[in-house]
Amino acid sequence: MRKYPEKHIPVMPNEVVKYLLWKKEGIYVDCTVGEGGHMLLLAETSPDSYFIGIDIDSEVLQIAENKLAHLKNVTLFKSSYTDLPVILKLLSIQKVSGILIDLGISTFQIKAEGRGFSFNVDEPLDMRMNLEQAKTAHDVVNTYSEEKLADIIFQYGEERFARKIAKKIVENRPINTTFELVEAIKKALPYSEIRKRKRHFATKTFQAIRIEVNSELDNIKKFLEIAPDYLEKNGRLAIITFHSLEDRLAKHFIRNDPRLKQIAGPLKPSENEIKNNPRARSAKLRIAERI
Repeated sequence: MRKYPEKHIPVMPNEVVKYLLWKKEGIYVDCTVGEGGHMLLLAETSPDSYFIGIDIDSEVLQIAENKLAHLKNVTLFKSSYTDLPVILKLLSIQKVSGILIDLGISTFQIKAEGRGFSFNVDEPLDMRMNLEQAKTAHDVVNTYSEEKLADIIFQYGEERFARKIAKKIVENRPINTTFELVEAIKKALPYSEIRKRKRHFATKTFQAIRIEVNSELDNIKKFLEIAPDYLEKNGRLAIITFHSLEDRLAKHFIRNDPRLKQIAGPLKPSENEIKNNPRARSAKLRIAERI
């Protein structure tokens, strides 16, 4: 397993515990267990409940397994959160008391060597959350047409210079590493634009490519459609989002789905939490209840 110095800090842990654990001796699912931060807190807070953890990333899941090994009320699965029905059927469970999904990328994926998620380290273009899937960021960057790249960067990155960036990417192919991609993006942007951006100028493009590689928005839509069916009456669905595309999906779905009513949110991290965990700054938490 790859090593890295930082540890992932779960976002809004107190709020998740407060709103999700409404029932003692309940059954709860963490659909993106990651390094196990939320799961550890939930399982220790409610030792009489049963917890199911799911994650598609085998390396991240190994960290969670080590962290949660001492707990008897936790079962982990290497799978996509879209496989929730399959996992519950395997366990002969029809309904659960609560479902948590944290749509953020984990610290491990950003910091561990060789994953290619970060523009701060020069690595091969990968960005796969599921290391068993075939398509990588290298495939997207080097084989997609200029028009398709532009559409992805505009739609998934909300990048207004998408067409110029796509043009520079195609002109500079083959692009094999993260730094080579950053350089192509830099060539496409006016210097004044680079200077005035609060976040790194490659952030939006990297986000867009990562979303495309992992089919993130399609998977979120699929998950939202099926998740309420597996909640018992008054069961809770907790969704943590980190950018506007995810949050818009969550907001509109909860608002328009007749199976659910929103009971809290959007909740945001406190100033103190953001100070201790800067990556939490864009997080929003929405809690819905099964009617």
